[in-house]
Amino acid sequence: MTSSTKITIAVSARALFDFEDENQVFREDDPSAYCALQAARLDIPASPGVAFPLVRKLLAFNNGESNDVEVAILSRNDPVTGLRVFASAHHHGLAISRAIFTGGAKPHRYLAPLEASLFLSAHGPDVKDAMIAGFPAALVYPAPGVRATQDDGELRIAFDGDSVLFSDEAERVSIQRQLQEFNAHEARHARSPLPPGPPKPFFSALCALRGQRRSRVPVRTALVTARSAPAHERAIRRLMAWRVAVDEAMFLGGTDKACFLAEFMPDIFFDDHVRNCESASQLVATGHVPYGINNEYRTILH
Repeated sequence: MTSSTKITIAVSARALFDFEDENQVFREDDPSAYCALQAARLDIPASPGVAFPLVRKLLAFNNGESNDVEVAILSRNDPVTGLRVFASAHHHGLAISRAIFTGGAKPHRYLAPLEASLFLSAHGPDVKDAMIAGFPAALVYPAPGVRATQDDGELRIAFDGDSVLFSDEAERVSIQRQLQEFNAHEARHARSPLPPGPPKPFFSALCALRGQRRSRVPVRTALVTARSAPAHERAIRRLMAWRVAVDEAMFLGGTDKACFLAEFMPDIFFDDHVRNCESASQLVATGHVPYGINNEYRTILH
């Protein structure tokens, strides 16, 4: 992954556009019906998908003097379906010029040459492959209940803390030693650094772009975490050590996050808990980050 402040987002076609209707006829062992349906709709622009508002606002960072953000489509679709994807992007005014359509092959191997900062997909196995390969990735929930974010020009992104912005070090303590000992542990280690989680480089690059003030796009970020006092201090001090900041911090003590996220209305919310993602995705665009101890347990149980 690139270490510069430029952000390159790789996004699947189904995350960017609403292909849920077409996906009803998809069969992995025989995608011919799906491909035929997409070919019959080449002249019909696809409606925006869950990741569309995020992509639109990220592209708005670019101006005539600089191109700080690039979006590339990385999709399992066949090249013919790719015609509809490109046409849909043009119809909606998205300045996307690069795309890779793998015709069913695993797409994650192209993340390195793309120098991707983040991969968003609606296909779980592709997200896991990307994470194993060392690239930040999230499974986008194409939930029909998501409320459209306001087209107010402000980019809003919310992050969970442990196992997302931060590593799962503290999360392991919470699961293995229970809440009371977790709070005591975090209070004792308030000034000890937390290692970064997978989306942290994307978050840092976003903060750097905002700090350069070369774009008219206002950015608002939020930390939305199950932590509560006294465990709050370590999280804030870690952000301070990274010299980055969130605009809002919500220490919810295990309360369901969905209603709070509905007020913040992020263009996307990242969390490692499937339970949290399923709840939040009914109200806001949500990406599951399959990282950390919670997802290890899920793999064992499933």
